[in-house]
Amino acid sequence: MAIRVGNAPCSWGTLEFDGTGGGRFTYHQMLDELVATGYTGSELGDWGFMPTEPEALAQEFAARQLDLTGAFVGVALRLPEAHDEGEARVAQTARLLAATADKRATGVRPFLVLADDNGTDPTRTLHAGRITPNMGLSDEEWEIFARGAERMARAVLAETGLRTVFHHHCAGFVETPDEIARLLEMTDPALLGLVFDTGHYAYGAGGCESLLGALDRFAERIDYVHYKDCSIELLKRADAGNWDYFEAVRQGVFCELGQGCVDFPEVTAWLRRREYDGYLTVEQDVLPGMGTPKESARRNRDYLLSIGV
Repeated sequence: MAIRVGNAPCSWGTLEFDGTGGGRFTYHQMLDELVATGYTGSELGDWGFMPTEPEALAQEFAARQLDLTGAFVGVALRLPEAHDEGEARVAQTARLLAATADKRATGVRPFLVLADDNGTDPTRTLHAGRITPNMGLSDEEWEIFARGAERMARAVLAETGLRTVFHHHCAGFVETPDEIARLLEMTDPALLGLVFDTGHYAYGAGGCESLLGALDRFAERIDYVHYKDCSIELLKRADAGNWDYFEAVRQGVFCELGQGCVDFPEVTAWLRRREYDGYLTVEQDVLPGMGTPKESARRNRDYLLSIGV
């Protein structure tokens, strides 16, 4: 059993949201810095950030001895009219992942990381971390959302054989612990797994008190893990100041590992008890131009080494 550690373009300010502005990093620089700071895998990032032809993408990863671990695709799953276009994008991304993995032939099978179209609904974006039941989906919308998620996962499996994992995410319609649970209850485990994101869970739950319990609650569906920390101080300030999701990110709510409330030694111990075999992807979401990504990536990796990862 081996736990490996990757990172992702979002740690360099390449995010999946429209309107956040262009990043200051090319994929060449981002991947070079990722390798220099001690990681052995990377997610794809936004479509078009890295090469979208498998041969070219495989060459970039092979030159750095990196594994391709996954790709994030957001779809407005509650809207039936978005499903056709969403399936096309999901399948396109999955084909690139699968073909690149085949060319690399390292044995690592990347995940299609499916999510809601986060950050597009004004109410959910404004109240991220403070979601109440009246802000959620109706029963009819839940059915549309769940069937849409299964449809995306079914297309990925049929075309590429890859596994789809759903990413619970702040400023989307599956954020709170009970929303995560409801989606999992309504979807087929054979089709859809879960990527458990420690930072988004803490943000959506209003803190880390229930995080270890959530690992047990969702254990049978967790296929992949994102290591992200969350600042309790900034969560409280976001609550008091009624910040929206993007302001909280801008203020640094997703702090460096070990600086927030997530108990990574305990999370890691849980994963080892479960014989987790695969990548932990470190993510420190920042907006374009924020922070010092290379230095943060190095400190995050050093922190994980200090706890034996």
